[in-house]
Amino acid sequence: QVQLVESGGGLVQPGGSLRLSCAASGFTFSTYDMSWVRQAPGKGLESVALIVRRTGLTYYPDSVKGRFTISADNAKNTLYLEMSSLKPEDTALYYCAKRGEAYEYDYWGQGTQVTVSS
Repeated sequence: QVQLVESGGGLVQPGGSLRLSCAASGFTFSTYDMSWVRQAPGKGLESVALIVRRTGLTYYPDSVKGRFTISADNAKNTLYLEMSSLKPEDTALYYCAKRGEAYEYDYWGQGTQVTVSS
């Protein structure tokens, strides 16, 4: 069955960097669009990065553009999110999510906590 397992979260000071990983299994990783989605305390879900497999293009909201980079290693079936210049408002639970045939997110990982604080 499909499994997505995130890792790499933690406590980091403002201005610092982190790399999140998402190990994928149970589906053909190289053919499905993948996203990183976060949920800050008391707030809704926000997609912070998307990779479209057919084109290789990536998309980011203005809130993280230039600071976050999504990438995928098809040989390792692993999705990454490189985060730099982190801000306290980046504090959230970060999920990786697989996008299904109808562009909905059909599978989610359990999440990894990122806390940006001095």
